[in-house]
Amino acid sequence: MKKILHWLNENLEETLMVLFLAAMTVIMGIQVFSRYVLGASLSWSEELTRYIFIWAGFLSVSYCTKKCISIKIEQFVALFPKRGKALFKVVNHTLELVLFLYLIPFAWQYLMSAVASGQTSPALGLPMYYVQAAPLAGFLLTAFRVLQRLIVEWKVVLGMKEKGA
Repeated sequence: MKKILHWLNENLEETLMVLFLAAMTVIMGIQVFSRYVLGASLSWSEELTRYIFIWAGFLSVSYCTKKCISIKIEQFVALFPKRGKALFKVVNHTLELVLFLYLIPFAWQYLMSAVASGQTSPALGLPMYYVQAAPLAGFLLTAFRVLQRLIVEWKVVLGMKEKGA
């Protein structure tokens, strides 16, 4: 169980995004083949690709948070010593955590409104709550990743751990 949790912690977002990218590529490749070779366009391919892209977009926020590759002012942060950098990051991560914790209830309401409406997608007949669950999943996972980063930076600020590269 510990190995599975470790693997999920290290690879969840990357694996899902690679699978989503591969699925989008295959689906759109089939669409292009059907349209130009067979002369018959698929009604569902673009819709499904769009929904997969939405999920990938929300997962990418978590991935960027985990890898610390978000937009930031590196040159300003570089002026500080090691603990100062870590303290700056603690403040930054705290603000991020507050933002995502604030957004989670709204994403939940959004999902529940989709469940209550019973709306389905036009081409696939897919319940729209599958698509509208993406913000909630993305915000929850991002809040978890921000919390992980916050703990790492706090250890640096408190001098408990040397920060790796």
